[in-house]
Amino acid sequence: MAKVAIEDLSGHTTPVTGNPYDGLISATNNNSKQLQERYDLHRRTRNEQQKAKIVDENFPGWVLDEYLVKLDGPRRDPSFVDPRNCLVFWARPPQKVRNLVNVIQQKLQDVAPDLWLMPLDSLHMTAMEVTHSLTTEEIEHLVSILLPNVDAIVDLPYHHRARLIKPMVSYDSAALALSFVPASGEAVPGDRRASEDEYTYHHLRRDLYTAIENAGVKVASRYVVPSAHLTIARFNTPNVFGGDPMDKAPTLELKKRSRWIREIEMINDWLEAIMRGGEWIVGEERGIDFRKGRLWYGGGETIKLGTSFAHR
Repeated sequence: MAKVAIEDLSGHTTPVTGNPYDGLISATNNNSKQLQERYDLHRRTRNEQQKAKIVDENFPGWVLDEYLVKLDGPRRDPSFVDPRNCLVFWARPPQKVRNLVNVIQQKLQDVAPDLWLMPLDSLHMTAMEVTHSLTTEEIEHLVSILLPNVDAIVDLPYHHRARLIKPMVSYDSAALALSFVPASGEAVPGDRRASEDEYTYHHLRRDLYTAIENAGVKVASRYVVPSAHLTIARFNTPNVFGGDPMDKAPTLELKKRSRWIREIEMINDWLEAIMRGGEWIVGEERGIDFRKGRLWYGGGETIKLGTSFAHR
């Protein structure tokens, strides 16, 4: 797995709590606007941090996903089977968000034609990672524990509808994602009330965590940071800028990396200008997806799909 440090960059100390999502809710006074600001500060700070690393004259090259390299691309190994099995609850984006990702991916490929793109039908936001990198047998044991309570868990977004807004491309030297922030009463659509935004995506993650642990399974997520993102692309070759994908030399040219950053920043300027179109409510069109198996690149198997609803 490609490794880039994931840390909370929202600029404030978050209290340590039994449910790790309660800490940020407490630190922001259970206020959706303050919570949104923490999510936004995290992603903008991280982008600036990663930009500095990528345009540094001593940049060592992209951080390649060692498993993806074997599964897809010029060094693909047809005999390789990803040994990592996971158990997750995914939020699936509605069609309008998939359409938006498609446009962004095309813009990115104009600069980086050999960039690996997440298939649109595989797009997902990990609302809760129960566990990762286990054997099939270990995953099946956890599934058997959760099954008696799974209907109530997957239907949490149906009863508590968390809205995400303000899409932005987040990036590092290993991957790119479309990130969102929790809504806080902005441009409320249809017959939704502004007060409904007080229950945010972060509250939903808190409640998923509680429900899973109450069902008898210890949540073993890799990290808890204020982030709501869909991975849209990864690096699986030393060179994504055209020509020989195995030739690292183009990546070491500052001019090419600078153009790459400029393209991302232009996409983000465009996203900020259009405002709407990237908004979505978790569970809209497709309910939350309780999924197991080899999930890193959008694969795996659905165990239970939550109740969906139409956009109001």
